Amino acid sequence: MAVNFNQESVWNLKPIGIDEVRSDVSGLLIGGEEIIMAFKTIRDQLIFTNKRIISVDVQWVTGKRKPFSPLPYSKIQFFSIQTPGFAEIFPDSELFIMFSNTFTAKFEFKGNVDIGKIGRMISEYVLA
Repeated sequence: MAVNFNQESVWNLKPIGIDEVRSDVSGLLIGGEEIIMAFKTIRDQLIFTNKRIISVDVQWVTGKRKPFSPLPYSKIQFFSIQTPGFAEIFPDSELFIMFSNTFTAKFEFKGNVDIGKIGRMISEYVLA
């Protein structure tokens, strides 16, 4: 499923190293902006910086076409997180975000993801 802000849900996001996305988004970053963490579906990416969330929707067979959709934390109206349940065989966590334009996004993270860290990070930038 594509990662973009034109649809409601993205599933199976797995953590990846920030070095894997740095070259793709370095031209978008402004002064003082740093990549904090990154996630990936099969091809698409979701990147959290200290200023915004950037989705990368990898298209076509070659993956050369990549629409980028940045959304600043200042546009977040509300968010919630769901932690994995106790002793789940396949732990997952979820992030739900409602933006000021009433668009909602839901992301499901697979594996060992510190969803609390994501929630704290968003809180820090939204409440600042």
